[in-house]
Amino acid sequence: MYNFDKIANRKNVSSLKWMYDDVIPMWVADMDFDTLPEVKDAIKNRVELGALGYTNTPDYYFEAFRQFFIRHHNIDIDINNMIFSTGVVPAISSIVRKLTNINDKIMVMTPTYNIFFNSILNNKRIPVETNLYYDGNEYNINWDDFESKAKDIKMLILCNPQNPVGRIWREDELKRIGDICNKYNIIVLSDEIHCDIVSPGREYIPFMSVNDICKNISVTCISASKCFNLAGLQGAVVVVNNKDLYKLVNRGLNTDEVAEGNAFVYDAFTSALNNGDEWLREVNEYIYENKLYLKDFLEKNIPSIKYHFGDATYLAWVDVSNITDDGYKLCEYLKDNYKVYFSYGEEYGKDFKGFIRINLATSRENVIEGLNRLLIGINNFKKY
Repeated sequence: MYNFDKIANRKNVSSLKWMYDDVIPMWVADMDFDTLPEVKDAIKNRVELGALGYTNTPDYYFEAFRQFFIRHHNIDIDINNMIFSTGVVPAISSIVRKLTNINDKIMVMTPTYNIFFNSILNNKRIPVETNLYYDGNEYNINWDDFESKAKDIKMLILCNPQNPVGRIWREDELKRIGDICNKYNIIVLSDEIHCDIVSPGREYIPFMSVNDICKNISVTCISASKCFNLAGLQGAVVVVNNKDLYKLVNRGLNTDEVAEGNAFVYDAFTSALNNGDEWLREVNEYIYENKLYLKDFLEKNIPSIKYHFGDATYLAWVDVSNITDDGYKLCEYLKDNYKVYFSYGEEYGKDFKGFIRINLATSRENVIEGLNRLLIGINNFKKY
């Protein structure tokens, strides 16, 4: 039994999330929970070795991912198709550079992870947005718009599950994505970093596991960093089953110098993957309870705010359009005046200014206090 009510004090350790004084940070996708003890032990053992020089990627690192995905997702990934990367974001940017050309169009399904836009624009590619639509129950793909735009793109960056709406894509949806992308010779770059943060009883499906088409046209990025709170150690795995794509991606990651890990990442990630099943189960239950608390709180206290309850990630996608059409202004107002900070919706797509994203991977105490500050702040923001 792990205690997720107890969180680390990160105010004076250069934490990005806790960078603002006296602010409850419910923005960047970073947990406040202690990782499991076995990870700490693995890092301590590495420190006690003393010498912290260059380190090759060991086979046991890849094997830990392989065994974890067999246990949790019923897929056996060949470790020979795995490549180390210092993170999913560096890998995505490198893959964009290696597998597309300047001025190529790359599609994203919005709202989606904001850094995808950076990886596209910073590399002089052109982002193409296809908006998901909300049917009153969940977010769905607009298939007509998707296929119409697919005719003119070189790559799709798929978020599976979808950040920020928390959508777990069904097998038939992933198959249809694969069929359309195969039809138009599109590479699917699938970011699956949030795959293990899911509601109890729910399961995500790896894109590459759907069929041979999806397996052959895709590059998949996975990591232990989100689900075990290890982002600061900078590690990930890129899976490429197509041998021709593998050669290109492998060369790109090495050319960009993002294919070598630090002295701690291999043992820490391996320990988490090998020993963390129960920790992960319990943290998912805790996050689920935080989501239920948020849902109940908004319904009782701020019914004008609409919360879409997503089954994946520890993030909540919240519609504040009945209060403001400028989520950025609201987030800054709440941070400056009521010391609680959320992410604003326009980061995740240009048509989502009336939304905010709330990070619930923190203690229940922080969730309660943060939402109380939101309530007071909203009431005064209306007057403001």
